[in-house]
Amino acid sequence: MRKLFYLFAIALFVASCKPTMDSRSQVGLKGSWTLTKVTHIGGEFVKVYSFNIADASCFQGSQWNFVSNNNTGSLELTQGGNCPSFESNFKWSITPSGLFEFKFVDQGEKAKQVTTGYSLEVANQTATSFQLLDKFYANGQAYDVTYHFVRN
Repeated sequence: MRKLFYLFAIALFVASCKPTMDSRSQVGLKGSWTLTKVTHIGGEFVKVYSFNIADASCFQGSQWNFVSNNNTGSLELTQGGNCPSFESNFKWSITPSGLFEFKFVDQGEKAKQVTTGYSLEVANQTATSFQLLDKFYANGQAYDVTYHFVRN
């Protein structure tokens, strides 16, 4: 009986040590990136408002920085024109299932205090580029939005 208890305790410990992030993919994102384009069905006829900040087209040319050892990052929008200027830090990770999860964290705020964020799928990751796939809904139908990144 005692051996069965120890076996169960070891199995429980091993199961609880399941990784909560894909560290290999995360290390691959380390560094500075430029979001070069945003594509989606409907083109200019459908407006996509990204991350509750601005129209998706405003993100073209935005600068993203990812630090993999502490899962922090920063985003800067500087396109001008009808697009707002925006700068923020964020916390991020990539789950074992390939989801890029991030949330904006204001200066002086702790990430655990922020309860809202975004979850996108990582696709086509190479040493020099990757994509983030999001969904938006219009008229009850889901559409993909693709954010294309290249390394600086």
